[in-house]
Amino acid sequence: MTTQVIVLNGGSSSGKTSIARSLQEVLPDPWLAFSVDTMVEALPPSLRDSDAGLDYAPDGSVVVGPEFKILDGAWTAGIAAMARAGARVVVDDVFIGGPDSQERWRQALAGLGVLWVGVRCDPAVAAEREAARGDRPAGMAASQATTVHQGVSYDVEIDTSLAGPLDCARAIAAHVT
Repeated sequence: MTTQVIVLNGGSSSGKTSIARSLQEVLPDPWLAFSVDTMVEALPPSLRDSDAGLDYAPDGSVVVGPEFKILDGAWTAGIAAMARAGARVVVDDVFIGGPDSQERWRQALAGLGVLWVGVRCDPAVAAEREAARGDRPAGMAASQATTVHQGVSYDVEIDTSLAGPLDCARAIAAHVT
């Protein structure tokens, strides 16, 4: 089946967004890139740092509330609809729910050609990137570096601690059919 959607899963500051942009450069056809960060930024302020939306714990962990889940379902369905309408899509997400997060995407993308990509990054490297960014709760990157991959299956895995975004994108592109 032709690849219509590439799903990048990795912890915060693992390099997913940079890889998505690099994939847009190396893939021969136009691909749209959507990041969970964009979805989070689109939330009303009342759902940021809220039990109903997203709540950031002192250790950097993230808890999603019922209102976020509803909006996230709509976002996921919208991306799937774009792919069904003919757009090729790169999704950059953080599976904080592990295999349940992947299953949510599997259901939304049913019938589409999907390439599942694990974006790994050494926790110490991710923490350095997080500190340099300065826009994430301290500890988020290190806590997510391995937990978002537990129980998740991939077609391709890359490690951004060992290779830059362009090399990672080329490795992923080699699996796009």
